[in-house]
Amino acid sequence: MNRPALQHAPMKQFTVKENCLCIGGTKVTDLAAQLGRTPFYAYDRSVMNNQVERLRNSLPKQIHLHYAMKANPMPEVVNHMATLVDGLGVASKGELGVALASGTPVKDISFAGPGKTDTELEAAIRAGITVNLESENELVRINKIGIRLGIQPVVAIRVNPDFELKTSGMKMGGGPKQFGIDAERVPEVLKTVEQMDVRFRGFHIFSGSQNLRPEAIIEAHDKTFDLAIRLAGHAPCEIDLLNIGGGLGIPYFPGETRIDLEPIAANLNRLLPDVTKALPKAELVMELGRYLVGEAGVYICRIIDKKVSRGYTFLIADGGLHHHLSASGNFGQVIRKNYPVTIANRMKNEIKESVSVVGPLCTPLDLLADKMELSIAEVGDLVAVFQSGAYGYTASPLGFLSHPAPLEILI
Repeated sequence: MNRPALQHAPMKQFTVKENCLCIGGTKVTDLAAQLGRTPFYAYDRSVMNNQVERLRNSLPKQIHLHYAMKANPMPEVVNHMATLVDGLGVASKGELGVALASGTPVKDISFAGPGKTDTELEAAIRAGITVNLESENELVRINKIGIRLGIQPVVAIRVNPDFELKTSGMKMGGGPKQFGIDAERVPEVLKTVEQMDVRFRGFHIFSGSQNLRPEAIIEAHDKTFDLAIRLAGHAPCEIDLLNIGGGLGIPYFPGETRIDLEPIAANLNRLLPDVTKALPKAELVMELGRYLVGEAGVYICRIIDKKVSRGYTFLIADGGLHHHLSASGNFGQVIRKNYPVTIANRMKNEIKESVSVVGPLCTPLDLLADKMELSIAEVGDLVAVFQSGAYGYTASPLGFLSHPAPLEILI
């Protein structure tokens, strides 16, 4: 007995007009004409607005939302997100420059990453942002730099917890990790912090990302707050910052559904009275990247050839893995699965055909859709890859085979 094929979650965040996908109310065919070429990424600010509003309406008011810029550091996107959220998380000196230019107060910008150079640490100290320390050596280095500059660094400790976020797409904590200081070492490190000329703020505890199971997020929150309260007992001062990370995922693959925020919010409401009693001065931060911007982005490329090879139909596009590595399946997938893909200017066509959408590169890895049922398309039509607002442009090998980089536009 054949089981019905799993379907992608419906992509209802965009409208359709005259059989054509619209981003920010504009048909993608018109966007392509205005830009003068394909491929391009288009980001819809209204979808970002809706994601933030959904969180604001669901989560307790005590939770501050920060945007993790690594998901999409396009300056226009960051500037827009800065008007919606309470702070920004950066992961490089380059991102720090964009964050500072957004007008976000320095007290609401934090810097995480396991390999910060002295140049990056100096830039962070000069700016006055919070540095999430990833190692004991980094603590020593930042203290020396602060003394040399005559500026007291502002620091928090990124904790590698003794648990992980189960079923997460990427496990960022638990076991041996390059991220953060092992939880069992933190009490000793806090003794060192007390002897150094740094301003200690609190903890960043991030155990994983891209999770669609509320029960896993709930368990991680339970353990995160418990760990933070225990570690705060060893701190040289009352903590005023607790960053619990993010972890909320978006549906990419067939069979996945959007995460239910209600049980997560209910659990936070249950936990917060005890947390605020134990940590009365702590600002509670949830730092999210892809959840805020991932669904707002679409990657558009154009079909430049259509061919049949031994019974299989290929749509050959002018964009591929060099622009969108994650959609090709080469950015962390163990078993390749298709992103949601559509023929953007044939949205309502009922007649379908099984096709593979491939790019122009000389490698069989250059695959955007593998044997998907799509509207019958012709040369010149536009292919849209949904869920492309996070880890698309900047997470791809844009220089591979020296093709032009795609454009980006915020609408």
